[in-house]
Amino acid sequence: MPFRRALAVLFLLFVLPAQAFALSVMDPFNLPASMDGGTVKAGDGVAYADGPRHKLDVYAPETRGNSAPVVFFIYGGGWNRGERSDYQFVGRALASRGFVTVIADYRLVPEVTYPGFLEDSANALRWVQDNIASYGGDPNRLFLAGHSAGAYNAVMLAMDPSFLREYGVTMPILGVAALSGPYDFYPFEYGEVQNAFGAAPNPQGTQPINLVTPETPPMYLATGTTDPIVRMQNTERFGQKLKDSGVWVTTRYYEGFGHMEPVIAMGALWRWRMPVLDDMVAFFQMFGAFPSGVPYVAVAPDPPEQLPDSIAPMEQIVDQLNAMFQPIEN
Repeated sequence: MPFRRALAVLFLLFVLPAQAFALSVMDPFNLPASMDGGTVKAGDGVAYADGPRHKLDVYAPETRGNSAPVVFFIYGGGWNRGERSDYQFVGRALASRGFVTVIADYRLVPEVTYPGFLEDSANALRWVQDNIASYGGDPNRLFLAGHSAGAYNAVMLAMDPSFLREYGVTMPILGVAALSGPYDFYPFEYGEVQNAFGAAPNPQGTQPINLVTPETPPMYLATGTTDPIVRMQNTERFGQKLKDSGVWVTTRYYEGFGHMEPVIAMGALWRWRMPVLDDMVAFFQMFGAFPSGVPYVAVAPDPPEQLPDSIAPMEQIVDQLNAMFQPIEN
């Protein structure tokens, strides 16, 4: 049974000595048995600029007819770590709901600081503008999404037009879905944030909450209520600022969940935990993802059974994921 392989990897990661195996903590979510079927990896390691951190992957429904809406997903990692390969399950999840999905690497601290990582994502969006039609995507139905630091990046690209203007990106951004994101974290109190933003000449200008205008695209903001890295009050403050400015905002607070759970729950392995994928797709649908009103949904496998606590205690997995991050705000 393929799902047994996922359990085996979880056993290696969380039961046997860590030094014995060079495995990523995200590996279980990216095993074939843990991901949505009816999808393909249509682009693998495609260069959008020179350099090892300037590559992207494209995921798409296996069966494609008319052009599909596009999601550009930006992963997190405190701006100093992260790999597109760790988020294959996100690309497959969105592709299973009818989206052509792009996940791009970007340069990290200390190679760059703010705004280098934003410039890279803007550069990747120029590639999307020029090339996504050949993968079955519609550049006029573009949505941004991200988690944690990637949620910040996605929101900033939608709110500060200078980044897209620099790379000649003219595609409309129809909406932004941001999970567990920091939007109001100045002054910079913790190491990761200081390293990424401490040299910014205008630190207040790095904060999304200070950039809200009536032209800001619609936002979907989701967070766990017990997030120890970016507390849910960050989402509350930003959401209120958007509402006060007349910007459409949908907020979701997932009771009892922390920082990493909203993004890993997008994948088939843990989707039973919270409806984040359905909530995100419903938001995209509200703003024109599928003008016909009937999105294409790929055939997905049955949800996997809950992991036995004796093999991979859920709390242990979540604790190890959350331990990778420092707090972003006080």
